[in-house]
Amino acid sequence: MKRKPSIAFYLFAMVAAVALPILLFVTVLLVRLEMNERSAIDRRTERDAQALANSVGRQFQDMHTTLRLLATSPELDAEDLRPFHNRTQGALRSGSTYVIAVRADGQQLLNTRVPFGTPLGRISETTSLDAALASRRIAVSNVFFGATSGQWVFNVVLPLPPGLSSGAAALIMTQDANDLTTLITTEGLPRGWSAGLIDGAGRIVLSSSAAGDFAGGNILKDVDVQMTQSSGVLQAPGLLRGSVLAYARMPGWGWKAVVWGPLAPAQATLMTTWRALALGGLILIAAAFSAAFVLSRRIRRSIRRMADMAERLGRGEIVSPADTAIDETDQVARALSEASFDRSEAEDQMRLIQRELVHRTKNMLTLVQAMMRQTAKRSETVADYQAAVSSRLGGLARSIDLLTAEEWSGVSMRKLLASHVETFIGAEPRVLIEGDDFSVKPEAVQNLGLVFHELATNAVKYGALSAPAGKVTVSWQERPSESGEAQITLRWVETGGPAPVVSERQGFGSTVIDQHAQAAFRAVVDIAYPPAGLRWTMTAPAATLRQAPPD
Repeated sequence: MKRKPSIAFYLFAMVAAVALPILLFVTVLLVRLEMNERSAIDRRTERDAQALANSVGRQFQDMHTTLRLLATSPELDAEDLRPFHNRTQGALRSGSTYVIAVRADGQQLLNTRVPFGTPLGRISETTSLDAALASRRIAVSNVFFGATSGQWVFNVVLPLPPGLSSGAAALIMTQDANDLTTLITTEGLPRGWSAGLIDGAGRIVLSSSAAGDFAGGNILKDVDVQMTQSSGVLQAPGLLRGSVLAYARMPGWGWKAVVWGPLAPAQATLMTTWRALALGGLILIAAAFSAAFVLSRRIRRSIRRMADMAERLGRGEIVSPADTAIDETDQVARALSEASFDRSEAEDQMRLIQRELVHRTKNMLTLVQAMMRQTAKRSETVADYQAAVSSRLGGLARSIDLLTAEEWSGVSMRKLLASHVETFIGAEPRVLIEGDDFSVKPEAVQNLGLVFHELATNAVKYGALSAPAGKVTVSWQERPSESGEAQITLRWVETGGPAPVVSERQGFGSTVIDQHAQAAFRAVVDIAYPPAGLRWTMTAPAATLRQAPPD
């Protein structure tokens, strides 16, 4: 026989069916949370890049404004630029910016970084100068190494009106790239994140990275070519893989601000939640399976105790209820115990019924034998004998049918009377029944049924029911006797039929309604034959007729 799963299997399956979907649901929620967190990090990083770009852009705008003010100086149109140099140098002394006046070929006319009259050569970066002179608009250079300063610098170039006496074609404000360090701050950024500036050539001008100053380094070229929007977020390749990088362009200046860093510090809270979920999930599943294991052992132990009770019950033993750890199994154990007692009582009742059945069968056979002997003595032909026996056996069978229908627990007096009388008349108004109904005890049903059968048969053949206008009144009443014992008086009164004829020869029917009734019920029977019709009266102790109420 194929082995079936144990209750532990179903409990473990139930735990898995409950716990795993919950963990899966929480995992999906955390994945969604991670995606939302990543989107929030991208937006925050992009805002940081825009803020840095705006800060540097304002610096360029301030330099532009300063150059426009200097461009209005009348000294620029004089052949001697010394006054312009000294005044400008004094004005910019507190700052970190310097002004250069250059010709169209890049030759320096003055440089406030050095005293006036110091021999000067051409500027190191002429691309931005050419662009400014060609467009007649201000321009910002890429970062380059300055020959005069000996450092990485950048220029803001403002073209001057042509034809100045000094020969100056443009004013340049130059500044060391390192001076922008104050604008690059990592305050508010996650731990390990960096910010930087990229010039128009894609070179890092400055960076807050722990690796130091990358000015002039040709890095992030693959990323730079992807910065086509005004701002955005990119997936950083190479060294920055697993990180996020946001950029923002500086409109009109060609430079870009970038902010980048690894995702792990930014998602530290989320990662902590992930670890807590994983650990909590494992603990939850382990605790759930442990509880299911303990519970399955207790349930299995209780079920085995009930199985043992059932086996003993099957062997016919009376079992006492087992005390289990579960209320429902306790109820089943009590039910099995009660069933064992009920079974024992049922078996005792069955044995009693069997003995009673044997006793009643013997009595019935004795009654049938007596009926057949008496009928045979008074039957003139075989046909008469067969008809009489068949009729009387039929009456006896009706009484037995009533008892069987009521499970031998007693039959209603009216139902017993009707079963024997209605067979002959078929019309109830010809038989009047009077008296409070009561239950006739099983021992009296057969005998009283025989009496009613014989009375009805006699009424149909010779008495009131043989005439169309004849009627029979059956009544009974209960009253105490002189000794105080309850007695029932039963009367059968016929009217409207032919006058009764008293036969000298007493047949089986007369014996039943007289002698048999007296013997069966310890009764007093009175039979009268007035001209109006037969009057039969039986007075018997109520205990011989009435079914006693159950205890």
